[in-house]
Amino acid sequence: MSYRSFHSVNVNKLERDSAFTGRLPKGCGYCAFGAKMVLLVTGSCVGTCWYCPLSEEKKGNAVVYADELLTTCEDDILDEARSIGALGTGITGGDPLVSDDTFDHIGLLKGVFGEDHHIHLYTQVTDIDRIRRACQMGLDEIRFHPPVETWNKIEGTEYPRVMEELRSYPVDVGIEIPSIPFLRDETLHLLKVLGPLVDFVNLNELEFSSTNFEELLSRGLREKSDTSSAVMGSQKFALELMCVDLGTSLHYCSASFKDGVQMRNRISRRAQRVAREWEIITDDGTLVKGIIVCNDGEEVLRTLLQEYEVPVDMAWFDPRKGRVEVYLPILEELAPLLEEECYGIEVYPTADALEVERWPL
Repeated sequence: MSYRSFHSVNVNKLERDSAFTGRLPKGCGYCAFGAKMVLLVTGSCVGTCWYCPLSEEKKGNAVVYADELLTTCEDDILDEARSIGALGTGITGGDPLVSDDTFDHIGLLKGVFGEDHHIHLYTQVTDIDRIRRACQMGLDEIRFHPPVETWNKIEGTEYPRVMEELRSYPVDVGIEIPSIPFLRDETLHLLKVLGPLVDFVNLNELEFSSTNFEELLSRGLREKSDTSSAVMGSQKFALELMCVDLGTSLHYCSASFKDGVQMRNRISRRAQRVAREWEIITDDGTLVKGIIVCNDGEEVLRTLLQEYEVPVDMAWFDPRKGRVEVYLPILEELAPLLEEECYGIEVYPTADALEVERWPL
C-alpha cells in the first residue's frame, strides 16, 4: 500500500479503540446505545466468504433469530424488540436479500413501531429489483459486502452501477467489510473506487470463531492476545486506513466495542425490562439470583412460601428448567436449613439466559 495518498483527516475516537471520520452511520449510533435488535432472517447466502463467523446452527439454515432468540412467529420478533426497547433493527444473515421474508419483516417492523424505527440491512446482492423492493418497504440503510475476490477489480462488477443508481433513493448506502491485514492493496483499491459512491464505509475488526478458525489459521492469521478472539494486525490496519481520504465517512468498529459497549448496553436495556422481582440487576446488566435444584419444584416452592414465609413475589418455580428461583439474599439465609442443593447464579438477561457463573450456597 502506498501511503502517499494519505491526508490529514479528523479522526473521532470512540470507546474501546473504535473511531470514525466524517459522520457516524445512523444505524451504528443506535447499535452503540444497545438499541438495535439483530434480526437474522436466514442462514442462506449467495457468498462463500472464508472468514464468515456464522455459527453451525445458523449457517445455511432456514432459521430466524431475533438477537439470541430462535423465533417461530412474528410475535417472537416483536416481543424481542420490545424487550430491549429497540429503536431500530439490523437485518442480517446469511444474506437477507435472498429471502422474500425480508420484505415482510421490514414491513412488519415499520408497521408496528413506526417509520422512525431505523432499519439497516447487510447484503452482497446487486439485484436492483430486490434492493428497490426493500427500499419501498421502508429500508433506511443498506450496507454492501462485496466478495473479497472482487475487491481488486471492483470497477468491473455491478456494485458501482448499483450504488450510482441508489443515489436517487431515500436510503443511506454504505460498504461494510472486515479489516484483513494481508489484503492491504485490495482493500485500498476497493475503497478508493467505491468510497466516493457511498455515504459511509464500515471496517470491522476481524475475529476468530468456531466456524472460521481453521480458514483464518491457514492464511497465517493469529489471535492478537490470549484473552481476545480478534485477529492480530486487523485493528492496526483499520486505524491506518482512517488516515486515507476516501471521499466518504469511515468508521472502524473493534471487537471489544461490540462486546464491551454494544452488547453490554443492549443487555442492560433488556435487563431493565425483563428482570423479575427476585432477580438483581448488576452494573454489567446481568441478572443474579438464587436457585434450588430439586426433584419436586412445586413442593419446594410451597414449603418456601408456607413454612419459611418467603414473599410470593420473591420465589418462583421454573418448570422448563425444573428448579426454584429465589431472591439471592433470602436463599443465602435459608440454604443451611434446606436439604436441596442451593446455588447463586449470574446469567445474561437474553432469551437464551446464558449462565455466566454459579456458586454453591
